[in-house]
Amino acid sequence: MLSEKIYTLRRKNRLSQEQLAERIGVSRQAISKWEGGLSTPELDKLKALSECFQITIDELTNDKSSNNSSDTTEQKKDDTANKLIESRIGIALCLMGAICLVLFGILMIIQPSTVQQINESSVITLNGTGILILFFILFMVIGIILILKKK
Repeated sequence: MLSEKIYTLRRKNRLSQEQLAERIGVSRQAISKWEGGLSTPELDKLKALSECFQITIDELTNDKSSNNSSDTTEQKKDDTANKLIESRIGIALCLMGAICLVLFGILMIIQPSTVQQINESSVITLNGTGILILFFILFMVIGIILILKKK
């Protein structure tokens, strides 16, 4: 509403009702009535208000707050930043899983005895190498989900 907009802009510009009244050539009581919604400024006073606050008359009289648009812009920036972070984490998990799988495969070829020790130390019915492979694949799957996730 216009009354709220005048109040908000006056406070944002750190003006008292008296100071605003002096700037646009009205009484303090007129400002008080405008802010209270008891009356509305005439066109010439709307023009003076818009010049005082350095905004257009449309911005002054429009129900949409300029703060809402800046809040929306900030929210979009935050969403974009969060999506970028999630994507980077996803890529990192995929790479980590792939690198671990490759290194584990190399270890299986170079030192089969180490792989046998892992299998023997596993308490779960699935052998130790199977658990590690599943763990590395899980990293990759979570990474892919984070990369492809849409908000």
